[in-house]
Formats: sequence, C-alpha cells, structure tokens
Amino acid sequence: MPLKTLQDEQPSINLTSMIDVLFLLIIFFMVGTRFSDMEGNLDVELPKVSEGGQPRQTPRAHVVSVRRDGSLLLDQHEIALRELTSELQRMEKETPGMAVVIRGDGEGTFQHVADALAACKRAGIQRLDVAVRVTRQESR
Repeated sequence: MPLKTLQDEQPSINLTSMIDVLFLLIIFFMVGTRFSDMEGNLDVELPKVSEGGQPRQTPRAHVVSVRRDGSLLLDQHEIALRELTSELQRMEKETPGMAVVIRGDGEGTFQHVADALAACKRAGIQRLDVAVRVTRQESR
C-alpha cells in the first residue's frame, strides 16, 4: 500500500486579476470626474439681463370638434361656422404658427368637416391635422 508522504497544498485565491480590475475602475472614475470639473471651471462670464421671465412653451394645438349635426366646438366652446374663421385669425395673430386639429364625428357627413377645413384655410392656418381613431383590423 502506497503511503502519502507529501501534504497537498491548501487552495488559495489569486487576487491579481481582482486588483487589476479595481485599479481600472479607479482610473475610469478619476478621469470621468476630471472632465465634469473642467466644464464648471471654464473662465466664461455669462451675460446678464435686467429681467428674466418664464421660458416660452410651445403653443398647444387648438381643437375644432365637428358634431354629427354640423355644430362646431372650438376648444370645447360652441362657435358658429361663420365665426370660426375670424376667431382662428385672431388666435393666429396671438400665437403665430399654431396648430389646429379637426375632430369630426364618424357618423356625420363629410361636408361638415370640409366646411371646418375651409374655414381653417381662410384663416391662414398652416399646421392642420385631422384626428382619427385607429382600430385593429381583423385577419381575413
């Protein structure tokens, strides 16, 4: 029977690769921090203004709803077709480049929607959309 005369080595953990990764992370964060500090330390004197205000927001789109019977709503307020053009012209002067969305009733006649589109054209509206509802089509 063979006898073991040598003792087995105890397992050890090699820390070399872990130390290398740690040093790379330290260098990465040191360089990243350095770049963010450079921007703040630039010798730039920002211009001064006497009065600051709120930043302008993009004007929201106005909605013209066309009911089944042909009656109109401008931003949820009743309006007659003959008044729609003048009201849109006034709004366009206040906020140039405004958008208008036409929402027509699907059960109504297209003539009512066409009248609203014509009123928008007479008012000089450039950004005009027509709202529709997307439905899923069944496989045929």
